[in-house]
Order: sequence, then structure tokens, then C-alpha cells
Amino acid sequence: MDPNVFETANAGFAQSLYEDYLKDPASVGPEWRQLFDSGVVGEKPAAQNGAHAPAAQEPARPDRPARPDRLEIKGPALRLVQNMNDSLAVPTATTFRELPVARLEAERKALNAALKAAGRSEKISFTHLIAWALVQGVRQHPVMAHFLAVENDVPHRVVPDGINLGLAVDVTRKDGSRGLVVPVIKHAEGMDFGQFHAAYEALVDKSRHNRLMPDDFAGGTVTLTNPGGIGTVASVPRLMASQGTIIAVGAIAYPPEFSATPAATVQQLGLSKVMTMTSTYDHRIIQGAESGQFLATVDGMLQGAEGFYESVFAGLSLPYHPSVPSVVSAPSVPSVVSAPSAPSAPSAPSVSEMQHVAAAMALVKAFRTHGHLAARLDPLGSEPAGDPSLDPASLGLTPEIMASIPAEVLRIKVPGQSLLEALPHLEAAYCGTIAYEIEHIASHEERVWLRERIESGAFRTALTTEEKLALLDRLIEVEAFEQFLQKAYLGQKRFSIEGLDMMVPMLDLWINQAASLGAQEVDIGMAHRGRLNVLAHTVRRPYETIFAEFEGNKHALDTDDEGELGTGDVKYHHGAEGAYPTSAGKAVTVTLSPNPSHLEFVDPVVE
Repeated sequence: MDPNVFETANAGFAQSLYEDYLKDPASVGPEWRQLFDSGVVGEKPAAQNGAHAPAAQEPARPDRPARPDRLEIKGPALRLVQNMNDSLAVPTATTFRELPVARLEAERKALNAALKAAGRSEKISFTHLIAWALVQGVRQHPVMAHFLAVENDVPHRVVPDGINLGLAVDVTRKDGSRGLVVPVIKHAEGMDFGQFHAAYEALVDKSRHNRLMPDDFAGGTVTLTNPGGIGTVASVPRLMASQGTIIAVGAIAYPPEFSATPAATVQQLGLSKVMTMTSTYDHRIIQGAESGQFLATVDGMLQGAEGFYESVFAGLSLPYHPSVPSVVSAPSVPSVVSAPSAPSAPSAPSVSEMQHVAAAMALVKAFRTHGHLAARLDPLGSEPAGDPSLDPASLGLTPEIMASIPAEVLRIKVPGQSLLEALPHLEAAYCGTIAYEIEHIASHEERVWLRERIESGAFRTALTTEEKLALLDRLIEVEAFEQFLQKAYLGQKRFSIEGLDMMVPMLDLWINQAASLGAQEVDIGMAHRGRLNVLAHTVRRPYETIFAEFEGNKHALDTDDEGELGTGDVKYHHGAEGAYPTSAGKAVTVTLSPNPSHLEFVDPVVE
């Protein structure tokens, strides 16, 4: 626990809690209460301090009347004023560096696409990756975490035993005002990226919900602040005592002179978005060359040096596929400008360029044909078998080559202006948590239609909360029915719906859509597996009727059946007819055709 929390950047937050503590000690958490009880306290507000400071109660003197345009600074804001005044005692200097972010931006897209394809809910932000690069930079330049301490008027260099990274988080206080807290990720040097990301998100969540404890503020030696989120290009923040360095990250954007340049021109020129990073450090301990080398190392990490992104993917247990080109600098402006010449006829593509496009088409075909082999269908997380044809390198496609191939010539519907940008989206579409095998379909029109729907994500819209709850209720009904049959009729032959539970909600969706298009009757043909669940929940056959068949009362299930509705041999061969109530309040007649001979292909029965 840090006993000097009132002397850090978190003093405003602590002051607010201290004032709550003065009003009601039970209103703050036990950790904060213990800290305040130990004598570590902030400024007492005027309402609490009046009895001990009579001078504060004196009326304004006639020669110095109160002015209506003056508001006294109190509470957390006063503590912030005091801290900023104290920070003036720290002599600082600042190093600036402008970083290209094309690689960072593309790798972040690939990370989030890979997480989505794996069915995971994590999201990776720019700040996550920048913060991780800072940790790696401090590992190579530990001096950036050193700070000065004065004991008995003798200055000492303090060398921390680890990397404790502070994160500046903007929060809303109880009174609606905004403030900054700086919780600390402790010993980040011993984490992989997955652990670091989890610790980062946990602290941000505690900050947003006002659940930070005193220990969360302890020991920060390097701090990251991100004013770029509100468009600030560069910032020189104040450095508090007991810290070595504070890093500020500016907005990510194209240079101002190119901000209105069309996207096609930007791609042709090879321009990259940039951001400005500043390193403000204690000049008594850290020198300018050390700060400059540190920022150069961080820049290199964000450009992919030293296996930086490979370690990020590995920390998240994701396979890494190099899919991003090296940063391409903008072409230099020639010193001599020739007079414009007459436009020449466009040159024919070279043989190598045509080979690259052919390889790109083969890669797209591989995803459409074999992508299901790399789909993540195992809920336990085992790695899929994959297929070599899904690796761009097997076709001689490097990141630079893929960046040069326009996506529009490949006839794909995923986002991205080049194959390089489109590749993560192709992987997410065909190798995610849904697998597609459609290339065997004989009809060209059907194949094209399916490809467009799969790649555009037309049918992968997010469910609303109400839809999710309705789906959960439906799956509970399906599962409870099977569990009851298993326990009540143990040992009897069953063809459970297990593994096909989603079939019933899918039938719900299809019948509702058919009804919305004017259908009044739906015929269903299906094999044995899951047939009783469909009878119960889609055809709306009463549970009692189905259970009676298990009890040996054959006539209960056949009472209303005509010859065409059932063969009368076993319960899984029966057909039935019922009224299905749609979500719009209509009733659709649903007929489940009989399955007379254990047929797996039932279209002829329905027809």
C-alpha cells in the first residue's frame, strides 16, 4: 500500500474518498478506511474545518469585497492545484518522436479479426499495444523507470525492482465532474501480452466503476497518458515525484497536408498515418539521449521489430500469420520538375504481376473451398487441422505483394482495399466459428449468392439483448426436454438432439420468415436425430403424447394419425401436423412428414 497517495497524480480521487469518509466512514471500502484511520489524510473541507479555523469564518473585509467572478477551489480540485505546484520542483525535459502507424493499425485489425474468428470477446485497442511496447522499451532501457529520492538532504537514484506502469484513466465522479486516476499495472515485465491485457482491462473496469483500492495506485514509476483520444496531437504532461517518465501519445491521423487526400491516392503514394509520442522525464536522473533511444526502441517495436507482434499473438494463444508490410515512406519531392508531357498509353502488366494476381485468386479460392478445415468449431479450443493452401507464403505472396493487389480485381465482398487488408476478413469469414462448404454446389448462381452473403456478413448481424434472452429460453426448453427423456426413460433407444440443439431455433427463424412472406403451410422432412424435440417444440405435439409412447401406449401417438401421417412401427418414424404461432401472431400449419425407413435423405418424402 502506498502511504503517499495524496502526493501522487491520484490525490484528487483520494481526496474525494476522504471527504466521503469524513461524512460517513462506512461509505468507503475497508482498505481506504484503514488508510485514513492510520493517519494518512487529505485536506479537510471547510464544512469540517470551521471549528478549528475561526479565521476562515471571518466576513470579507470592506476593503476587499468578495467578487462574483471568483470561485474558491476546494476538495479534489484544490488537491490537484497543490500537486501541480509541487510538480514544479521536478526539473523535466521532453523528447518528441513522430511514429508511422500503418503496421500498428494493420496488426490491430488482424488481431481483432483473429479474436472474432476464434469466437472470443476481447478487443485490442491501439493503447493496449502501445502500452505493451512501452513495457518492452523499459525492459531494454530500465533507466526510464529510475527516479530521484532525497534522504537526509542527500539525493539518491532509486532503481525499482520491476516495471510498474501507470495508466491515466478519465473517470466521472459522483457529482458529475470529471477527473483523472492513475492505477498501476505492477511487475508488467513478468507478464505475457494476454496477462498484461487482462490486468489492463481489470484496472480500467475498476476505475470506471469507482472500485479502485489504495494498492491499485502504489508504486508507479512510468506512466502512459493518451490525450490523442480527443484529437490532441502532442502533449507535455507534468511529472510527479517518485516517477521517472511519463509518456503521452497523440492522435493517430495522416499528416495535415494529406488529410483531405483521396484514399486511392494515399495508397498509391504509400502514405502512413502517424502519431506523436512524447517522453517527459526527470532530467536529474535521465538524459536526453537515453530518452531518445527509448522512443526509438518503442518505435521499432510498433513496426514489428524483435518479434513484437508474434509475442502479442502468442500471448493471446492465437496463430500469427505475417500479413502486414513494412512501413513505406512517402516518396521524396524531386528537386527538378520537368515540363508535363503528353499522357502515354497505360503499360501492360508484367508477367510477375499477372502471376501475383493469379496466386491471389488461388488464395481466395482456397479460403472458399478449404476454409472450413481451419474453422474453430471445437468449444474446448483445440487447434483445427487447417490446410497449407490457406497460407499466402505457400503461393509466394509476401505482405508487400499482397499490399499491391487491389481487392476489387479479386471479386471478394469482404472489407479492404487490397488483398493485404482483406485477408484478415477472409479468415474471419471462412475460418471463424461457422464453417462453410459451398463450392460443390452445381448452380453457379447459388454459389455466387452464398459467397456474397458469407463474405459481406449480411446474415451475421448482432442479436439484441431481448433476442439473446429469447434464444437462451428456447435452448433451455430443448435441453430440458432431452435431459428429462434421458433420466425418465433410461435405457430406451433414443435419437437425441444433442449437438444439434440450434436446429429448433433455426426452424423458428425459418418458419417466421416464411410466414412473413405469406406462407401458410410448412412441410418438414428430417431423419431420426432430434425428431422428438422438433415434434414437441416446432410441431407443438403435447409432451404427454410423446411420453405416452415411451410408456408403451402406442395408440396415444397414433390416435389422430391417418395413414399418410405415420407408419405405426416406432415413435421416430411418425409424422405429425400442428399449428405454429409466429412472433407476429399468425398461425402456420407445420407438417413433419413421416420417416418410414430410417432415411437420412428425406427430400423425396416431403416432395
